[in-house]
Amino acid sequence: MAAAYAAKKSGAETVILLERDRHAGGILNQCIHDGFGLIRYQEALSGPEYADRAVAEAENMGVEVLTSRHVVKMSADRKVTAYCSEGIEEYAAKTIILATGCRERTRGNISIPGSRPAGVFTAGVAQNLMNLHNVMIGRRIVILGSGDIGLIMARRLTLEGAKVLAIAEIMPEPTGLARNVSQCVYEFGIPLYVRTTVSKIIGKRKLEAVELSDLDDSGNVVPGSERRVECDALVLSVGLIPENEVAQTANIRLLSNNAVDTDQYLQTSIRGVFSCGNCRRVMDLADYVSEQGEMAGRNAVRFIKGDPMEIWDEEKSNCMKKGFPESDTITCTVCPNGCQIKWDEDSQSYMGNGCRRGTVFAEQERTDPKRNVTTTVVVKGERQSLRPVRTKTPVSRDEVLQVAEKLRGISILPSSKIGETVFTYQSKAGEDISVITTAGK
Repeated sequence: MAAAYAAKKSGAETVILLERDRHAGGILNQCIHDGFGLIRYQEALSGPEYADRAVAEAENMGVEVLTSRHVVKMSADRKVTAYCSEGIEEYAAKTIILATGCRERTRGNISIPGSRPAGVFTAGVAQNLMNLHNVMIGRRIVILGSGDIGLIMARRLTLEGAKVLAIAEIMPEPTGLARNVSQCVYEFGIPLYVRTTVSKIIGKRKLEAVELSDLDDSGNVVPGSERRVECDALVLSVGLIPENEVAQTANIRLLSNNAVDTDQYLQTSIRGVFSCGNCRRVMDLADYVSEQGEMAGRNAVRFIKGDPMEIWDEEKSNCMKKGFPESDTITCTVCPNGCQIKWDEDSQSYMGNGCRRGTVFAEQERTDPKRNVTTTVVVKGERQSLRPVRTKTPVSRDEVLQVAEKLRGISILPSSKIGETVFTYQSKAGEDISVITTAGK
């Protein structure tokens, strides 16, 4: 969306965006948690809110957004073939920008021994089922891998009333962002075991249990460390792979990890074909994905005009702190830096923050921590239809589970619009907290 917007804004006569799904916005439509837009929009938005703004920006600029288009191939002379309900469509372009995202590694990619029962999901599939289709994947959950989607799903499952029994990670530290370890795991008391793996899946038709085992420094199972954990769902958060099947049809050069090999201008091995976002490199932050997309869009127009192109700053791909939060610190979430802030009793001041906003955040965290609650509610008359919602203002951290439980019992009208108040929660302090929708019909 950002690439299309920037290309049109830079003077491209016609910009067509081909989207496989029925709705534009990509994976953000199922990412109902907040934290998006801190750089781009200077506020914390949910995924659907961020996507809604990106779609509006592109369409208002004059981008032609065509949904339900499955692109099957492209050629080195910049021709694209797509399938749709009307048949086969072909497009000839002066430039092409690939923004096909990434996919999850599956059980097959990591070869977990055992049977093949129902109840094993990748984190993204679990997120899709819960947030878009009102399908609860289980009640007693084990998560393998501490990638960000897995950490976020640990919190999401907890808010929906499930019990996350364990998060197992083969590395010596979590692979997700420190802010997610702090707010999605520690705050809910979810056990996180490092140097641990699922060594066996147990069950015939349905998952009955998994076997967890400790790993030594070489990554081998420690004999005698196996223990059985009874569960009805296993969620895999074991990494992402750039999605580049369309690029391969044109023999675009890929790296060993399936990422597109580009130059500093985001141009692929085929002149006039650019790549941006997670299909080029898996990135931590949607804001930087959008920024990179915009540069790809501008460079595509510069290529057509024969003008000098911009250079991408590679440091923006992955810049945030990952792994365990530092001990006795507060992980700041007001910007993507994720500063580790510590209160110093001797000086009666905060240390480690990079800006004044970090001090304000840390003081709030130390004295009265608050959180936005994001979840989904049922649409009246449509049991399989959900609408994402969030608290308009934060609630006390101690009341998060209570708010989530209240929201599980409400339903909203199909006509509810984005930003509309659909419920009011009265906090223990007597404050009325508005709950708003974060996606329209």
